[in-house]
Amino acid sequence: MSSRAAHRTDVAQPRLGAVGMARWAWRQLTSMSTALMLLLLLAVAAVPGSLVPQRRAGPEVVDQWIEDNPFWGPVLDALQFFDVYTSVWFSAIYLLLFVSLVGCVLPRALHHVRAMRNPPPATPKRLDRFAESGVVVLEQDGPDPDEAVAQARAWLSRRRYRTRVVDGPGGRSVAAERGYLREVGNILFHFSLIGVLVFMAYGGMTKYSGQKIIVEGEGFANNLVAYDSFTPGTRFDAEQLQPFSLSLESFEVEFDRQSESHYGQPLDYTATMKVREAPGEPARTEQLKVNYPLSIHGVRVYLVGNGYAPVVTVRDGNGDVAYQGPVVTRVQDQVFTSTAVIKVPDAAPDQLGFVGLFLPAAVDGGDGVAVSADPELLNPQLILNSYHGDLGLDDGRPQNVYVLDTENMTELNSRKNENGGITLSPGETYELPEGKGSISFDGVRRYVGLDIHHDPGKWGVGVFAGLALLGLGISLFVRRRRVWVRADRDEHGRTRVDYALLARGEESGLRAENVALRAAMEKMWPVRAPDAEDRTRPAATTDAPTTPAPEGSGD
Repeated sequence: MSSRAAHRTDVAQPRLGAVGMARWAWRQLTSMSTALMLLLLLAVAAVPGSLVPQRRAGPEVVDQWIEDNPFWGPVLDALQFFDVYTSVWFSAIYLLLFVSLVGCVLPRALHHVRAMRNPPPATPKRLDRFAESGVVVLEQDGPDPDEAVAQARAWLSRRRYRTRVVDGPGGRSVAAERGYLREVGNILFHFSLIGVLVFMAYGGMTKYSGQKIIVEGEGFANNLVAYDSFTPGTRFDAEQLQPFSLSLESFEVEFDRQSESHYGQPLDYTATMKVREAPGEPARTEQLKVNYPLSIHGVRVYLVGNGYAPVVTVRDGNGDVAYQGPVVTRVQDQVFTSTAVIKVPDAAPDQLGFVGLFLPAAVDGGDGVAVSADPELLNPQLILNSYHGDLGLDDGRPQNVYVLDTENMTELNSRKNENGGITLSPGETYELPEGKGSISFDGVRRYVGLDIHHDPGKWGVGVFAGLALLGLGISLFVRRRRVWVRADRDEHGRTRVDYALLARGEESGLRAENVALRAAMEKMWPVRAPDAEDRTRPAATTDAPTTPAPEGSGD
């Protein structure tokens, strides 16, 4: 015992070296288990992208998050958590997964192509060792062994088996196999995953999305400065923008006026748009609805919001028009109570600001405060507080257009001071205190919120995702099986047929195939009931050499 231990100690282990280590690392990387682990790791690595704001979607939100979290903000920024999808570690996982899948699937596909070109494997010597096997003995008037093998081969071919006939020492036999599509489906599934990764990467580099609010009577040209917000891909070029333009002719809403429980709820939105696909081309009229986007040169335009835009005119203390136009409001509830913010930086001698509510159907709420009773434009009112001073727009800091910063401003009007608040109906004008100017409510327009998307890689992702499902279905439902049928004369001169079936992998349907084969034999031939001796007696053997006959055809 000690000598064996000493002998094992003396055995020199071979050194891998650089080439051997590289080969070992490549095999580990291209194994299917590694690919699955990297796929799971990629899903986990994407989680931070939904937990913390991303710089591509809104740099100002990221800056504010870092400012509000002085400890974790810089730490997460150093770890690229605010740029997850372009970070070094996310890109490394993505590339490793791509290489792993290619290195795993390509050799496997080449191996399967060679396997499909090879004939079915030769018939084993002992068929009775298989779990699914059997013996039939034919009556004296039955076919001889050659005829029995030919008829069994024909039946297997009709069952879409690939077949070949072999002459061996145990007698003539037919070897058959089917289910090659199972591995084809498996390979198709993994190749499709590679296609999904490629087109996702391509789309992530070239896609863009943006948001735009358009008021009735106004338009939009597809260029960077026209967007309210814009999110480009990592390799986006402004020259990729398609030169189309849109204008909102009208916007109509159908409200429920029949149901008591849903009275006043919107039933349908219809935006009538003028679309010009390129400068100089004639405009065409299109209907834009929810879930029915416009498609312009591969760009999808979605209707995602709407509201009211009261038209106001603000004159400053000198009597000059400092602001005139529609004010986009933000809807707060189902009756379209909306917040309104008006910033007038060009007013003199002081800048002016207004904040308040727009009510499409104003009624007395019972405590002297007006509320909206309906989303339709029945009795519009504009209720505002006014301020004068510094709007804070001159220091270069970005501001939310829907928020009025009153830190450096003085209140002119509100319900809390002696001047009271401002309440305007269409056509009315209010003179501001202290000779600061006036504000007029001229009318109301509708506006729509548009989501504009262009992703040239989504079609490839969709196609390969469909192919992946197809491959998965094939690999799950196609069953790969092998069948051998051998016939020879027994000692009484009768034809004895031995057969066996084998499944590649665990398949529950193999027993049913055995029953079908046995039933076909009993239907084709006059089968005698075998006794115990027939079940155990080996078939007579010959000295014929093992030479395969030409291959048969099968699906």
